[in-house]
Amino acid sequence: MHRKIIHLDLDAFFCAVEALRDPSLNGKAFAVGGRPEERGVVASCSYPARRRGVHSAMPMSQALRLCPGLLIAPARHTVYREMSRQVMARLHALTPLVEQLSIDEAFLDVTALAEPGETLAQRLQAAINRELKLPCSLGVATNKLIAKIANNVGKAAATGDAPPNAITVAPAGQEAAFLAPLPADALWGVGPKTAARLAELGIQTIGDLARWPEADLARRFGKHGADLAQHARGVDQRPVITQREAKSISSETTFARDVVDGAELRRVLQAQAAEVAGSLRKKQLFGATVKLKVRWADFTTITRQVTLAQPTDDDGPLYAAANRLLGNVWRGQPVRLVGVGVSGLSSGARQLSLWDKPDERAERLAQAIKTLRARFGADAIQRAGELTALDDI
Repeated sequence: MHRKIIHLDLDAFFCAVEALRDPSLNGKAFAVGGRPEERGVVASCSYPARRRGVHSAMPMSQALRLCPGLLIAPARHTVYREMSRQVMARLHALTPLVEQLSIDEAFLDVTALAEPGETLAQRLQAAINRELKLPCSLGVATNKLIAKIANNVGKAAATGDAPPNAITVAPAGQEAAFLAPLPADALWGVGPKTAARLAELGIQTIGDLARWPEADLARRFGKHGADLAQHARGVDQRPVITQREAKSISSETTFARDVVDGAELRRVLQAQAAEVAGSLRKKQLFGATVKLKVRWADFTTITRQVTLAQPTDDDGPLYAAANRLLGNVWRGQPVRLVGVGVSGLSSGARQLSLWDKPDERAERLAQAIKTLRARFGADAIQRAGELTALDDI
């Protein structure tokens, strides 16, 4: 029995939500993101803006040059998360086998349902259109790879300034034929470098890739080459994964103007450490490795990391470690971006070392600090050790 997999993608999600708030934006070229004078970037853009060359992750200043008169709406991430939650609830009402890829994208495995995949996709799209007033596009196929590609094909085929709101089906048993005419870089795993190497071999389409000897692809590209050969033939056995474990948690800040003030950098690091620690506690996780990310004014980006003696969910050790890392690399040069992250996550309680003794007073103190910071902000209270750390740079 063939699997029935649906890939759902909300069309220009942030923009669609903003247009619900302000219907006058419908049909207009607008973008959601930061202001150009504050080095903002495009988080999402409407389809009229896309027709003029604007795309996500583009600096807003460049977007304005491409599209004079572009309207800018500030991002409201709390609202987007709530709307996403409502969308995902409708997916889960259809099947428990939902793999959420991002705030606006998910796979569903509907194999166990009696209705055809296309019918289920139509019903799901209609519910989201009607109940949430959001456009969405869906791809239907026998596996995740082709469902995603089918959705991309359907969205790319849309014309005009309206959201695609498309449904595209790759028929069971015709996977290779569906893929064959598409360009090689439409295949998952074929980035610019791989596409260039394939072009040197005369491989322009996925069909060309499917006809190429698998053994030669494996010789040239290793395991990746063998995977490409299978994918080009429409083979993908990956299951829909209903839960994903977080590998890291981080917080970053891009400054409106380059920062050369050490005190400001430290304040930002402290706030980021508090945010990351709050996320750890909310997820009931502990982090073992602290990572610092710094981008200089010339866009050069460096990362440094250190592993703590004990995993923690406390912002004090996170900040102290990030501050030391900053002291190792910063010599007063202008900073464009700074970020703090943790990895090596675990769900168990922090374990005492051989020489540690439980200290109820210390535990109560740590909890009190967390509570005060949660209520009044990261700067409400500081440990003496943290105040000392402030003078390290």
